[in-house]
Amino acid sequence: MTDKSNRQSDKNPFEGKRVRFVANENEPANADGVRGHLEEIKTGAAEGPIALGFSVHHRGFYERVVKRLLDIMLSFAGLVVLSPVFLILMIAIVIDDPGPVFFTQKRIGLDKRYFKLHKFRSMKMSTPHDRPTHMMENPEQYITKVGKFIRAHSLDELPQIWDIFVGNMSVIGPRPALWNQDLLTAERDRYGANDVKPGLTGWAQINGRDELEIPVKAKLDGDYVRCLEKGGFKAFAFDVRCFFGTFSSVAKSEGVVEGGTGSMKDKGDQ
Repeated sequence: MTDKSNRQSDKNPFEGKRVRFVANENEPANADGVRGHLEEIKTGAAEGPIALGFSVHHRGFYERVVKRLLDIMLSFAGLVVLSPVFLILMIAIVIDDPGPVFFTQKRIGLDKRYFKLHKFRSMKMSTPHDRPTHMMENPEQYITKVGKFIRAHSLDELPQIWDIFVGNMSVIGPRPALWNQDLLTAERDRYGANDVKPGLTGWAQINGRDELEIPVKAKLDGDYVRCLEKGGFKAFAFDVRCFFGTFSSVAKSEGVVEGGTGSMKDKGDQ
């Protein structure tokens, strides 16, 4: 069972390992809203990731070299060009609700390694700590006026350009899961989606975002990984498609759901 503390110095006990989700109604609900824990899958002659339907990801030249160079160039350009926007948002956040400008959170990165993800703070200083927004009864009461605006336009994500520059993230990739999103982590393992760097945006982001059910989101992340493994122009073209598709999605505020996830299914049930 995972250690449920949220100390930023913790090392993920499942780093570099394959996992499955084990449901247990006697345990507290995690960030996915389900009860249970992760369990390592022991590899061996009779059992292993491939035998259990898990994917084994192979990092090619495009992913290891070309994609990283593109990340460095794009993130550096973004930090320079958007610096005035950063300054304006920082001032607005402090005026609206005095306190730290940035919010850091422990997320799952490449090979399930923990890293600190950065965002512009969009919630009041009085907000309960270490509780995902979608698991709060009335999350709107904690969101500041500036926070509502920057969330609606995904501006709160801009500080992650720095996370890309230092190598913890990529421009395109699966969105980094919360440290205690056990079900999403296990589902992504089935497709090798934990074996690539998380991204600022990705295939799942432009195809539903918060509205996606976890199995669907993990499958879309896996589709991205499969294309990435092809390398060369096909992988580059898919990254470009995700990149420009993000602008359309953000402009329409598609898939942004406060206080809940998996709303596509909910809409179908109404």
